[in-house]
Amino acid sequence: MTRIDNHPDDAAPDAAVTVRGLVKHYGETKALDGVDLDVREGTVLGVLGPNGAGKTTLVRCLSTLITPDAGHATVAGYDVVRQPRQTRRVIGLTGQYASVDEKLSGFENLYMIGRLLDLPRKECRARADGLLERFSLTEAAKRPASTYSGGMRRRLDLAASMIGHPAVLYLDEPTTGLDPRTRNEVWTEVKRMVAEGATVLLTTQYMEEAEQLASELTVIDRGKVIAGGRIDDLKARVGGRTLRIRPADPLELRPTASALDEFGLTGAGRATVDAETGTVLVPILSDEQLTAVVGALTARGITLAAIATELPSLDEVFLSLTGHKASAPQDPSPTHEEVAA
Repeated sequence: MTRIDNHPDDAAPDAAVTVRGLVKHYGETKALDGVDLDVREGTVLGVLGPNGAGKTTLVRCLSTLITPDAGHATVAGYDVVRQPRQTRRVIGLTGQYASVDEKLSGFENLYMIGRLLDLPRKECRARADGLLERFSLTEAAKRPASTYSGGMRRRLDLAASMIGHPAVLYLDEPTTGLDPRTRNEVWTEVKRMVAEGATVLLTTQYMEEAEQLASELTVIDRGKVIAGGRIDDLKARVGGRTLRIRPADPLELRPTASALDEFGLTGAGRATVDAETGTVLVPILSDEQLTAVVGALTARGITLAAIATELPSLDEVFLSLTGHKASAPQDPSPTHEEVAA
């Protein structure tokens, strides 16, 4: 297979996936509006965005299921438009809905896909057995997939995307609808693959999932990238921190909050008491405020048992960047007919 060395000059040198200016229209709807991103080799890039933001369209373009209207993308060195066959051989894809042959057993589904990827028969069997075990499907391996529960089908679909040892794995909201135990199994397997050198592009609306798996994030809204970087950097970009103070004497909780409000040291809002944890929460905007808080409490004779600063949650970051929650509906997703076209 011949690679076309046409990466943009500004592409990250260690990028397994490079996207520049990607555009895709569905009628009057611009699903992608000039998307740029890089996914570094051996890492997980989390792509966050509300419904209709363009996440699934991006995955479909990068997996050669649809052709972008403009822009350029390479995956593992292959141009997704000019080299679709080569691209498909180095990727794995788990879409939003499980896609398995219900007439075949779990083992037969995996074996079939492995053989389509030209895995030797012996390796194919071993790989199928190993993935069935990893996803707790060994007991159901010989049963038709039509008898599987929704969660079991989802796990089988994930196993199918991994059987060919893909260099790049696309996971499009892979744990939607899964129970917590199964979700943890998926996370464990993704971490294992990354440790073995795989690169993952993960779309998700679960903030916990993004923090568990992703080393960097890209936030998309209405087809545009509106932010990107490490999670802590994005949290810092939103601005503001919360100071959590624990007085040595629980009876000092309310006097502590009152003292801070009296001195005007709470930055973006009033101090609040969290009686359940025995702490006072103080919004601050600078290190100088932190120092002033400690000084004011010391002057009042309040002894502190603990003090810690917290960055905004990822949910708060998303809300600040987009103006709405991740699950808030936006532009309608393309219809089946539009995707097929």
